[in-house]
Amino acid sequence: MDVNQPFVDYYAVLRVHPECDSRTLEIAYRKLAKLYHPDHPETADTGMFNAVIEAYRALKDHAKRLAYDVLYSTNTGFAFSDADCILSEERTALSDAEVHAEVLMALYKRRRERASEPGLGSYELQRLLDCTSDAFDFHAWYLKAKGFVETTDQGKLAITIAGVDHVINLSRGAAQDRLRISQFGNQQGGRAWPREAVAA
Repeated sequence: MDVNQPFVDYYAVLRVHPECDSRTLEIAYRKLAKLYHPDHPETADTGMFNAVIEAYRALKDHAKRLAYDVLYSTNTGFAFSDADCILSEERTALSDAEVHAEVLMALYKRRRERASEPGLGSYELQRLLDCTSDAFDFHAWYLKAKGFVETTDQGKLAITIAGVDHVINLSRGAAQDRLRISQFGNQQGGRAWPREAVAA
């Protein structure tokens, strides 16, 4: 972004938290680019489509993003953690938490909608997450070990009672976060960063 241009809140355009990881950024970009693409007449919006592309180009490169974050802080007052204080491993862990929530929500919806066939196949879930087989194996292992999912007699993954309770708790927490953000935004004259829903 040229310093002479009016400030654009790229995080708001992509509907992500300013400290989100690169995977979250990419997922948001893909979803929004698809939503606003001219090939989808019911949701097409050329202006938003171009804005999403511009925002992603500005944030996908690490060096460009760091430079933009300085500009973002100046214009919004948002206090980032010290530049690279959040190590890449920590960002990966935060991203994994979002993936786990996404898997659980998908399985929660499946059990709610089709109680007699509550499971989803590994391939279907992996395609939903858009991740490698190794990454999916890690997520499946973790969720099974936590007791949040189980393997059905048909070899599919299904959410457990503990998993349902976890989704409900995540949903309550997300609802409280949105309320706090909304209240903060009202106090700040309507400006609040948009937090991407954590899949739950």
